[in-house]
Amino acid sequence: MAETPDVVETVKQGYAFEGPAIELGALLVDGTPKPEAAVRIPLSMVNRHGLVAGATGTGKTKTLQLMAEQLSAAGVAVFAADIKGDLSGVSQPGQSSDKLLDRTKTIGQEWTATGFPTEFYALGGQGTGIPVRATITSFGPVLLSKVLGLNDVQESSLGLIFHYADKQGLTLLDLKDLRAVITHLTSDEGKDDLKELGGLSAATAGVILRSLIGFADQGAEAFFGEPEFDTADLMQARDGKGVISLLELPNLQDRPALFSTFLMWLLADLFHDLPEVGDVDKPKLVFFFDEAHLLFADASKAFLSSIAQTVRLIRSKGVGVFFVTQTPKDVPDDVLAQLGSRVQHQLRAHTPNDAKALKATVSTFPTSTYDLAEVLTQLGIGEAIVTVMNEKGAPTPVAWTRLRAPQSLMAPATAEQLTSAVQASQFNAKYSQVIDRESAYEKLAAAVQAGAAQAEAEKQDEPAPEPKAQRPQKHEKSVVEQVVGSSAFKQFARSAGREIVRGLFGAARRKR
Repeated sequence: MAETPDVVETVKQGYAFEGPAIELGALLVDGTPKPEAAVRIPLSMVNRHGLVAGATGTGKTKTLQLMAEQLSAAGVAVFAADIKGDLSGVSQPGQSSDKLLDRTKTIGQEWTATGFPTEFYALGGQGTGIPVRATITSFGPVLLSKVLGLNDVQESSLGLIFHYADKQGLTLLDLKDLRAVITHLTSDEGKDDLKELGGLSAATAGVILRSLIGFADQGAEAFFGEPEFDTADLMQARDGKGVISLLELPNLQDRPALFSTFLMWLLADLFHDLPEVGDVDKPKLVFFFDEAHLLFADASKAFLSSIAQTVRLIRSKGVGVFFVTQTPKDVPDDVLAQLGSRVQHQLRAHTPNDAKALKATVSTFPTSTYDLAEVLTQLGIGEAIVTVMNEKGAPTPVAWTRLRAPQSLMAPATAEQLTSAVQASQFNAKYSQVIDRESAYEKLAAAVQAGAAQAEAEKQDEPAPEPKAQRPQKHEKSVVEQVVGSSAFKQFARSAGREIVRGLFGAARRKR
């Protein structure tokens, strides 16, 4: 590794910020920490987003834990997906040891065992945490299409279905509501409702319905419904510390698209609801997007464009986003270009694909005196190559960094601790009980029932026709045709409600 004699002074000056900062660690020179050359991220630049990358087992989770602690201590709320449960220990004070204190002393860290305020959530209530759900209406057609793996034509048709439901005031709370609307639109009485908009082919509707059945068989019914999670609850503080919200993702391997897309819904919902604040001294919330490659895999150009737009614009709402994945290659260029801070852990080059990823990673860093292609394969656990955006918006010098140790527990919290925290949470009562109010399924069923009753009543009120010889046979209306033609059903359609306003990804704008 080639080093200039003044590398320590270069890093020291390059990371000497005027305002508060997140302390990452100390510069390493020939394996020796230089605590006088601290490596940091300006707190005011955290909402310019970032990337934490590295091969499995190189310390990404501990870096995430370290950053979450310091953000919390600075009064900034944090959200993170806790895929393996490893982050739950952030709620408990860490355990001291001679080895730990020797390490922290060499990098100039004053280590004190500290726990941080933490809320535990579980997607759909499938886990220990407080249930997190979304309604189908709020989730929108674009994100749902990504989850279901629909093609462009099928996604367009699903958008048409949502448009109809929005216009008619048919709230889609769960999967049965969506199935009911699709079934209606492909029935004899409903297929003309979309005629002016091109209609919905039976074949496409069949594909969507079959996809929904398979989706439900995976247990997805639990993820949709009410009470819907209010993302404003992520921005909490206690005793001056930002609350760290951890979302448990059980059985990730069974539903990877759902988990990553659900996280994108949370981000889109925050974007819709938060006011513009411009540049701020510190962010309102920092959102760690773990297993980020799952979000971008097999995504359409339109979907990727919406992600890039969300990331670009949400910083003005006071939200910082850090993508956590293995290599920068996992993140599209339009998104990667917006990530001002990079914390790159060790990469491996055992295969041709590994070598390509390594080369691509090196190309994303500013010019430095390091041979990054070599250094990135030599990093030890708890070490990283770092460059961030300084307070003037310019990249800092690339620094081989020994990272600080988290002050909270570097192991999962116990089951008893998790259960106790969930039961004591102010949000447990708010979200734990499932609500099944009147929605599209019930409205369509009620309209058909009411229409059938009124159609029958109107038929009985008609005077009996005078008998005529050789009268031509009259087409007898079916019960469904009578229902749709009845005044009760027409009144239902007229009084259904206003169209829902949708934003990025077709997600519904929340009305507070």
